[in-house]
Amino acid sequence: MKDFEKLVTSIMKECEKDGEPVTRAEAEEMAKMELGAKEISHYAQSTEPRKKSEKPKTVKVSDNKKSIFQTILQNLTRNEFVEPENIKVLSENKLIQVQIGEDIFKIDIIQQRKPKKN
Repeated sequence: MKDFEKLVTSIMKECEKDGEPVTRAEAEEMAKMELGAKEISHYAQSTEPRKKSEKPKTVKVSDNKKSIFQTILQNLTRNEFVEPENIKVLSENKLIQVQIGEDIFKIDIIQQRKPKKN
């Protein structure tokens, strides 16, 4: 409530400086509207979707990762338990799905980043 009282007092002083004195009731109403407008603007900012960058995302896949992916894929086709039609590449150079009977397996290849230097 102290903040509200300070705002009312400052509104009354500002209006008096401008040569347009206002009553306490008018200043309280102006303060309520100003506080309400602040709440609305904070709410509006939080509900706006964040803008994505305009440039397209470029994904660089290392040669080592490509090589490992191809090696795993070739070795899966050589496996006697896996039929070639049960091997699916869900995401190139990343995700392979293998079905053996009723069981489904996913092989995800993730390259770890180098640790950041302090």
